[in-house]
Amino acid sequence: MKVIDATGAPLGRLSSLLAKQLLDGEEIAVVNAEQAVIVGRRRAIEKRYRFKREVGGTKRKGPYFPRMPDQILKRTVRGMLPYQQPRGRQALKNLKAYIGVPEQLAEAQAEKLAETTTSPHITLKQLSNYLGVTW
Repeated sequence: MKVIDATGAPLGRLSSLLAKQLLDGEEIAVVNAEQAVIVGRRRAIEKRYRFKREVGGTKRKGPYFPRMPDQILKRTVRGMLPYQQPRGRQALKNLKAYIGVPEQLAEAQAEKLAETTTSPHITLKQLSNYLGVTW
């Protein structure tokens, strides 16, 4: 199992790399999912994700969009997989995302991706707080 540290990694680039590796059949665990960043203006990002949460309407109808940072990351990767096909569903089952570093992966060597530039960004933790998750 490959362990990837998402600290400071742009969400889109991280997700596309994960999707390619998952389609190749690898099992991947992503730690520190709340530290991944979305590059762009904070208010624009908050508005976009608030709309994604509200578009479902009532509780009975979908689509449902997650609030937790690890689930937001998984949903982003899902959008880059052929999820309606059996190989896409199997690839998504091989992805595990964690908030922080769990005990079973504490001693594993985590691969780290390049960090973002100084452009404006928001972390998934900040976005989750905006969407209503309390820590």
